Amino acid sequence: MAKRTTLLLLIVVLAAGLGLWTARRLQGAHRPTLPAPTAVTLLPTPRTLPAFSLQQAGGTALTPGTLKGHWTVVFLGFTHCPDVCPTTLALLAGAQKLWASMPEASRPRVLFVSADPERDTPQIVAQYAHAFHPDTLAATASVPQLEAFARSLSLVFMKVPNNSGPGASGDPADYSIDHSAALVLLDPQARMAGVVQPPFDVKGIAADLETLTQSTPPQPSPAAQGRE
Repeated sequence: MAKRTTLLLLIVVLAAGLGLWTARRLQGAHRPTLPAPTAVTLLPTPRTLPAFSLQQAGGTALTPGTLKGHWTVVFLGFTHCPDVCPTTLALLAGAQKLWASMPEASRPRVLFVSADPERDTPQIVAQYAHAFHPDTLAATASVPQLEAFARSLSLVFMKVPNNSGPGASGDPADYSIDHSAALVLLDPQARMAGVVQPPFDVKGIAADLETLTQSTPPQPSPAAQGRE
């Protein structure tokens, strides 16, 4: 009886080991080999994001499905930002100009998300972002939704009053938003795939995203996915 039990345990262990080996082989077979970037730091394994829904101008929702099929650079900021946000969006616009010759169906995209919904409506965010480049996606949401979205990307933001010192105006609208300056890279499956830390190398970012786009297998269309 003891020998039979030992034999059964051995068979279970071997089967589990074989299953794990097979799963890893299959996983590796479906994972594209991406080139080593110069300006972007890729994560060892892309991180699947929890569901989110941000608001774009005109009431259109921006969800993970909106971003699929493209590499996307996400930047968190606000339209009243005096320096970091306009500087970063101007740099990203330079990268977008370098991508202009790529096919629109797979061209990398930039997403600007405002962390200041109190002052930034979706329409204001869109006007602000499009002043730098018309192809930029722009959105915002309620503070709880923004906090969850930012946290999923390892980004942070915080409302900071400007009226705390001598001569303060006392105006509750007199505040700023402290936020992460890093960029987050999403892959064509809308997973967090990498980060870009300042100072930003425009040509390096553009070259990395172009190379990553060319090295990523085309994503199936929603209709094709529905037939699987």
